[in-house]
Amino acid sequence: MNEIKRPVNSHKAYHAHVYFEKETLSFATSLCEQAGKKFGLKVGRVHQQMVGPHPEWSCQITFGAQHFDEFVSWLERHREGLTILIHALSGNDLEDHTIYAYWLGDSAELDLSMFEQAM
Repeated sequence: MNEIKRPVNSHKAYHAHVYFEKETLSFATSLCEQAGKKFGLKVGRVHQQMVGPHPEWSCQITFGAQHFDEFVSWLERHREGLTILIHALSGNDLEDHTIYAYWLGDSAELDLSMFEQAM
């Protein structure tokens, strides 16, 4: 397994993808809702299917550099074992999901084929 890269605040905007499964759906939904309210962030739909490159069900939270340190620390403290992908929004999807991808918890293998086809 690759060494997990810790999140680094080096871009203007980010996504956090909270991964979950049927058994953790309720907790993950609550975590995302709490994050949106506490930090005033945009929370996407709770997807009960795999979407995009994500290998598990997920919910996306959009945030900026100004929230990075406090928000990522909060997620780490409150995720209760859930895996969370944090990646930059640089304008290059492949780089965002590889070079600028960071993990809270275990890393997961993303399906990058959609980004490689766009090149």
